[in-house]
Amino acid sequence: MKIIFAFISLTFFSIGFAQKTNQDQRVWMAYVGQYKASPNWGYHMEAQFRMDNQLEQNLQNLFRVGVVYHLSESKNITAGYALVNTYSASVDDYFKENRLWEQYQVTTKWSKDVLINRFRLEQRWVEQFALSESNQFTSATEYQNRFRVLNRFLWHLAQLKSEKESIYLVVQNELFATMGQNPVNSKLIDQNRFLVGFGLNYSNTIRLELGYLNHYITSSTGSDLMNHTVSISLFHNIVL
Repeated sequence: MKIIFAFISLTFFSIGFAQKTNQDQRVWMAYVGQYKASPNWGYHMEAQFRMDNQLEQNLQNLFRVGVVYHLSESKNITAGYALVNTYSASVDDYFKENRLWEQYQVTTKWSKDVLINRFRLEQRWVEQFALSESNQFTSATEYQNRFRVLNRFLWHLAQLKSEKESIYLVVQNELFATMGQNPVNSKLIDQNRFLVGFGLNYSNTIRLELGYLNHYITSSTGSDLMNHTVSISLFHNIVL
């Protein structure tokens, strides 16, 4: 597993020096809910709001739902749908993305530490704006396949008042790769997200995480972008 983390880290830094990179700041807020309806079946609900660093402009929002099948206590598969709205400053409007997604996740525990490995496929229908000869903005939908690999480590730091309450360190990296010919982004590596932060585990059902997210986005038409992001996430896991 150390080899995997080292490989992803090297990939991340090699992307960063590949070409000219613009810098910016963001604030991301997320709610992620996992609801277990039976020993094998459950539901996934997620909402994310991605703002500028002044919290004045909603740059992107994402809503994701899915059906979870638990293969065992440590392995599950999920399939679902996501709607993404992304702000375009050039037209002062949002373009939409409809997305289907499927994933396989493995959770490994050592005492109070946790390692999560997730592999996700996405089928994306992305709306794009273009300027016509008559200087009018028109939209078209482009299709793209994408593959994502996430490695996430939760390291127990301290116990609080009860055994169900604790503070932990979170370190994760997620690499995005395009598949096939993609008009949205012709680069093989679409983006990379590296996060480090702290989490508060409350009653094993609610977790709050605050961290720094380095979000690197490649571009096939211009400069790459590195967003320095404050990440705030609320995780909710319950048995119905």
